[in-house]
Amino acid sequence: MITVFGEGRGFRVVWLLEEMGLSNRLRPVDLLAGVENDPEFLAINPAGFIPAIRDGDVIMVESIAIMEYLMARYGPTRLAPEPRDPAFPLYQQFLHLGEAGLAVPINAIVATRILAPEAEQDNWTTRWALESFESRLKLVTQQLARTPYLSGEAFTAADISVAYALLLARRGVGIAYGEVEEAYISRVTGRDGYKRAMDTCRETKAWAAASGG
Repeated sequence: MITVFGEGRGFRVVWLLEEMGLSNRLRPVDLLAGVENDPEFLAINPAGFIPAIRDGDVIMVESIAIMEYLMARYGPTRLAPEPRDPAFPLYQQFLHLGEAGLAVPINAIVATRILAPEAEQDNWTTRWALESFESRLKLVTQQLARTPYLSGEAFTAADISVAYALLLARRGVGIAYGEVEEAYISRVTGRDGYKRAMDTCRETKAWAAASGG
């Protein structure tokens, strides 16, 4: 059984595992309590960030890398188009945009709002991060105006990557979306795999309920 350490971006991994029908368990990691008090997790990832996985003798960190590993190791899967598939370039673009272009800037804002003194929460860096997110979001909106999913007609892991970031921005920063994005969010969160992942990731589910989305 594959063990996922930590929610947060670990939700992406649990969602993927549910879509692939792979047995998994979530091992919570409380970052706010301090990972220095969690020697078992630090033995897995001494850098102290989440998520991480343990798959037999394999230990990995970084949510997108973990997703690519799981699809390569346990595939082939419809969630990852083959390189010669016409959908592959868009799949690759949005798989990585979901983290590098969308989740990273939003995470900076969320962390600032949670951890920084109130007088330091609105600063140049957080304003830049929001502008960065909004500019990359235009790529998502443009593609969803053309196709129901980000690489075309079929749901892929790129949608897991991007949808996580969109939901993080809504719950953590209060980002409001237009009709195209809202319809997309409804499509992907209506999937059984997403619902099962939410049932596993109880903190994420509680956060979604408390934030209205």
